[in-house]
Parts: sequence; C-alpha cells; structure tokens
Amino acid sequence: MKEQYGIPPKIPRTMSTQHPDNVHTPFFTENIELTGEDEVKEAYYVYSHLGCTEQMWDCEGKEVDNYVVKKLLSRYGDYFKDHHLGRDLFLTLRVPNPEIERTEAKILLETLGSIPRSYDVAHHFYGDTLAPIFEVILPMTTSFASIDNIYQYYCDFVIGQQHKRLGGRDLTIADWIGSFHPDKIRVIPLFEDKDGILGADTILRRYFQDKELDYQRVFFARSDPAVNYGQIGAVLLNKIGLWRLHLLSEESGIPIYPIIGAGTAPFRGNLRPDTVRRVADEYAGAYTFTIQSAFKYDAHLDEAVSAIRYLEEREIAPARDIDDTIAVSLIERYAAGYQKQIQGLAPLINRVASYIPSRRKRKLHVGLFGYSRNMGAVSLPRAITVTAALYSIGIPPEILGLNVLTEKDRDFVMDNYRYITDDLADACRFLNPDSTYLPADVKKILPDWVDLDPHPEHMALSGQIEKAVTACQIDSVQDMIIRAGAIRKFLG
Repeated sequence: MKEQYGIPPKIPRTMSTQHPDNVHTPFFTENIELTGEDEVKEAYYVYSHLGCTEQMWDCEGKEVDNYVVKKLLSRYGDYFKDHHLGRDLFLTLRVPNPEIERTEAKILLETLGSIPRSYDVAHHFYGDTLAPIFEVILPMTTSFASIDNIYQYYCDFVIGQQHKRLGGRDLTIADWIGSFHPDKIRVIPLFEDKDGILGADTILRRYFQDKELDYQRVFFARSDPAVNYGQIGAVLLNKIGLWRLHLLSEESGIPIYPIIGAGTAPFRGNLRPDTVRRVADEYAGAYTFTIQSAFKYDAHLDEAVSAIRYLEEREIAPARDIDDTIAVSLIERYAAGYQKQIQGLAPLINRVASYIPSRRKRKLHVGLFGYSRNMGAVSLPRAITVTAALYSIGIPPEILGLNVLTEKDRDFVMDNYRYITDDLADACRFLNPDSTYLPADVKKILPDWVDLDPHPEHMALSGQIEKAVTACQIDSVQDMIIRAGAIRKFLG
C-alpha cells in the first residue's frame, strides 16, 4: 500500500526562492531589505503575477513565520479559492539542518510542528483534506539518517503525539484538540557539496528501503558547489548527480524529480529570462528550476512571466550519460587550481563584501566554504556575496581555474558542458582585463576560450571600485557596486 501523502496532480517545475541576489527591490515593499511580511506578499506575487507554481519558504536564519498559510489564505482569499494551495500551488519549507546549524536546531521541531496547524487552516478554508504543506527541504544533506530523522520525527512525535493519553485517563490528545494531519511528510534532500552530490544516489537508495514512495524530489545546489569547486566543477557535479539519479530511478522504479538551484549570475547557474531554453537543455534531467530574486525583480515583468511559462510547460528531456570517472578526476584537478586562485583573492573579496548591500532581513546561513578541508583556513561569505564582490572588481569567478585544464580536459568539458563558451562570454562581458588582481595565467589563456568584449561602463566602474577599496576611499563604493549590478541585472 502506498503511503498516504498529500499527493499533487503535478510536480512544480519552477520554485520561487528567497535568495537575495537582486539589485532592485520589488514594487510591493518600501524596504530595501525584505522582511517576513514582505515575503508573504512576495509569495502571493510569484503565484499570481509571475506564474510560479511553488514558493520555497525559508525557515533558516530569520524570525520564523509559522503562520504563512493563514496569512496567505486570509489576505488573498479570492485568489486562493480559485488556485488551491496544495493542489495547484505549493509552499515548501526549507528547514534548518540540526546536524550543522546547532543554534537553529530546535526551529526544525517548531517548523515541523506547525504543519498540522497549517492543515487545519486550509481544511477550514477549503473544506477538503488536501494538505497545504507536505514537503520540507533539508539543506546540507550528508547522510541517509539526516533525511530519515526528519521523516521519522514527524511520524512519531508530531503525528504520533495525538494518540498519547492525558494524565492516565482515556482522553487522548486527538480527543482533546483534534486529529493531526497530514499523516506523513516528504523530505527533499538538498545536496550542496561534492561528497553529497556524488553520494546522493547511494543515500537515497538506502532511504527508499523501508518506504513505499510513489515519487521523490531531490535538490542539487548550483551556487555553493561553484564557490567550493569552481564553475566547471559545479556544472559537472550537477550532471553526474542527474545521471546517477536517472539510473537509480530506473533501478528502483520510483520516479525522481530533480531540482537545480540556479541563480542569475553565470557563476550561479546563468538562469535568466533570455537563457531558460539553453539552461533547461544544459541540465537535461532536471525537472524543477529555482526562480531567484534577480530573475523576479531585475528583469522585465513580461519577459520573466514568459520565461517561467516556458519552464512550466516544457518537455522534460532525460538526463545525459557522463563518464563520471573522468569527470571526478577532472573536477579534483580543476578545483585545486581554482581554490588556489580564490584563496589568493580572499582578502580582497572579504573587503569588498562589506559593501555589498543586503536584500533580505536575515542572518547568514552557515557557509559550506568554511567546512571544506581543501580550502585551508580561508573563510569567505556565502555564494551570492562572493559572486557580487568578484564581479564588482571585474573578475568574474567563472574564469578562475581555467588555466589548469589540459587540451584533453578541455575536449571533455566541451563535450559535456554544452554551453560553456556562452556562459563564459556572458561572464566576460563584465571582465576588467586591466584589473591588477586578475591572475596572469588566467588572463593569458582566456582568448582561447572566448572573444573578450567587456562592457565599457561596467569595466570603468569595476576599476573605480577596485581603486576605492584598495585605497580605503569607501564613501561611494556601495553606490558603484549597485550601479554595476544594475548593468549586469543581478547583484551576485
């Protein structure tokens, strides 16, 4: 017998997220930094105006709002009467990982405990038994147990508590305050580092053993792997992961629906309204793509709507075969060269990072960069800030590490990373070839990969930013960073 979930008739193909990579703030807020209340408005906006079918609701690093379902249904009741939350539209919680984010660990329990309350609100609103929330995303997944612990805790302690008796009497908690639903939740593992992505199929194979799942969603990060292993490393890792999930799905008979966490900057996925077709082709096998803040707020509305409609309606191509033995060896050598160069830039990145404007009112998540044993003692900000800092000084991070690739490596990359020259061309529009911090061996080989055609205004701004930061002339740095981001149509 299949487990009783709130099973949607469709799997979302676009997932709006709260990643703060945007330059411009949306029209529905007066705040430079979006607050929790702004994010409730944002959820309605992405459903009703942009056409996204899913909103990721981040429960990490900010004041947790466990009443988002109640707020959406009460404030926008006419819309949600016609667009059923949990059937037509989906709200998916991103919860803290208690194994890594110890200070946020108990927020996980609070968040899981709110799911039955959201069910009660939706049941009263709609009069049916569809759960408005039935999936949670676990970041930084590293093991079978980390996924299964959340699944089992919800079953045993959130739902299971209703059967406990009060004071030794016959009265159960369910008799007292009502029954708890949904009976089970789905856990979406988010794999963010090399070991996690390469081991995802093994972890899921074990997770499948004692469950009769009718499908499983899996999330691969695109930004953090780029910061840790470089642009090419991140793309190849995602492709290995997609291919291995394809094989696991065939082996297990369980449909697997991968999610790719792509941002607007080429370094973080290059997913823009004008690139959706090529990104969907690049990541064949991916079912869902994230729609991050720059996509939503730095592009023209009609272009964003059209692009999201394409992603929602497109045919899903199967994952492509990749020789993972060759790919992993290449990633390790390439990442070593990339990491050496970014370590050398780390002091400058951290100086520039202090001027990158914040776009969401939240604490920073734990960064994977600091956990990487290969990175030595270097500490860097999160991926969006790293990307924004490097672009602001005219050094697109996509170019770092290219110099270590052999001709044979290059042939393999060109065969398996279809649009690498397009991504590099997009990135190098914002290169400052005159930067004193541009690694000489990268500058030397760049013309072998791409015709350089820097944007003149961005190049001038990046030179001014570099000089101002180096000379500690800080008065106008943030303004110049914002102006440069507006040219790019993304902050980081």
